[in-house]
Amino acid sequence: MRVVIAEDLVLLRDGMVRMLTAYGFEVVAAVDDGATLADTLVSLRPDVAVVDVRLPPTFTDEGLRAAIAARRAVPGLPVLILSQYVEQVYARELLGDRAGGVGYLLKDRVGEVREFTEAVRQVAGGGTVMDPDVVAQLLGGGRSAQLATLTQREREVLGVMAEGRSNAAIASRLVITEKAVSKHINSILTKLDLPPSDDDHRRVLAVLAYLGA
Repeated sequence: MRVVIAEDLVLLRDGMVRMLTAYGFEVVAAVDDGATLADTLVSLRPDVAVVDVRLPPTFTDEGLRAAIAARRAVPGLPVLILSQYVEQVYARELLGDRAGGVGYLLKDRVGEVREFTEAVRQVAGGGTVMDPDVVAQLLGGGRSAQLATLTQREREVLGVMAEGRSNAAIASRLVITEKAVSKHINSILTKLDLPPSDDDHRRVLAVLAYLGA
């Protein structure tokens, strides 16, 4: 699996290169600025890109902008964004095109090696990975009127669903049946004016985009 890494901190960048290589990934490029990132992604078309939001020269949102530009040129190009803090606007913008293969993790998660490498694989496979802290902020900052109509259990289901989990995984996490999960999800989507869908990936993107609006 071919990976491009964009990270300006040398130790973190080199650490991710070694980590991903050890877990069977092929790191085809490791860049340290936003200026060359978009061109690198478009020319190499990796299976997944791991991108820091803030890169030189301004350390604002170069990494994110480059990733979004690359996804416009190569629709669906898988991108896993790393950020030091929870910044809701970045999560919303990343999910805006709904093309799939997206993730947003806090940098602290990189130290959890197995979880991090699994997140990289999940995004490369077209899945959605959202940091639980990002999910929590999205849940707290969305359409409050609609969210207020959800039961406590529905909010719990929505929180796990927004992490990109399947019905089976939600059931396991909350210790309920899959049938109960399905019932809760249908109720959530109805209350949030989101049409039910058998496509779990699109469902997650729709919910996150709605909550982050």
